[in-house]
Amino acid sequence: MSKYRKYALAALLLAFTGWSVAQSSVKYPGVGREATSKEVAAWDIDVRPDFKGLPAGSGSVAKGQDVWESKCASCHGFFGESGEVFSPLVGGVTKEDIKTGRVANLTNSNFPGRTTFMKVSSLSTIWDYINRAMPWTEPKTLTTEEVYAVTAFLLNLNAIVPDNFTLSDKNIKEVQERMPNRNGMTTAHTLWPGKEFNGAKKNDTQNVACMTNCAPEPKVASFLPDFARNAHGNLAEQNRLVGAQRGADTSRPESKSMAASTKSTATAEKPADIKANADNKAVLALLAKNNCTACHGIDKKIVGPAFTDISKKYPGRTEYLAKKIKSGGGGVWGPIPMPSQNLSEADALTLAQWLTNGAAK
Repeated sequence: MSKYRKYALAALLLAFTGWSVAQSSVKYPGVGREATSKEVAAWDIDVRPDFKGLPAGSGSVAKGQDVWESKCASCHGFFGESGEVFSPLVGGVTKEDIKTGRVANLTNSNFPGRTTFMKVSSLSTIWDYINRAMPWTEPKTLTTEEVYAVTAFLLNLNAIVPDNFTLSDKNIKEVQERMPNRNGMTTAHTLWPGKEFNGAKKNDTQNVACMTNCAPEPKVASFLPDFARNAHGNLAEQNRLVGAQRGADTSRPESKSMAASTKSTATAEKPADIKANADNKAVLALLAKNNCTACHGIDKKIVGPAFTDISKKYPGRTEYLAKKIKSGGGGVWGPIPMPSQNLSEADALTLAQWLTNGAAK
């Protein structure tokens, strides 16, 4: 290549580079601005399995217990064992698991459930999730020291570190070597490619598109059962008028065929004339069949109100009570709602008539 061509090519490259820079720095009035380095750093908080992105800091088990009891125990229990709000975090891990790096209870069908430390293989996952998502009601409000401390406390509850341990960015890799299920995950697959994590070079699946004698395409459909369709009002009137999705008109049956089916069923099951005094034995059997007596007593409140109290509050309102029995509801008798009931219209009317007649035994 001649000197002239070299100079011309260099000039062209410089001109193109300058044009690219100019294009990237074009400002658009009224459409925001470029993010500052501090703003980018505030979002860039992820911690990778090799602990890249982990901020410097430390936190002790003792500090973690204080933070836990004030900000975490209400959902997870004082020892991380509660399954009342979320799945348990602690339990199912043995000293042998810490040695081998594989949790034996994961293959034990008799073990009651899987906890977080039974499943998670990387300590970075625990640290990262606590940092970005906890506490549940106030995410990202924990300080770096508090995140280290809470993580240390959880490690201690699982007998991975001692009571006097202080977790830090300096020793977290050493603790990773004691994670009970650290050998329970592989990175040798193309979902996580690259030499950095020993990624596989070939796909782990070799699917081939079906071209001949193919099975028919499955069709999945769903519908609201009739008793639940209008439990919360007409969905069609509650959706926004933009976008592709439209709420179903739940004030009517799902389709003509369903309407015909519903009508015929109702006609077949609905008695022509409900007796003023329903057979009490039959009603009591109906209450037991539908588990109504698990929450209601005849003349005593259990979870919900007594049947006699309902009778006094709604005298003569048979149709209203029949609908409430099927659709459920809450807020009238206390904070605990009654779920919708899957029973026939005829049975609901029978129970409602019994209630309006005084709920006799």
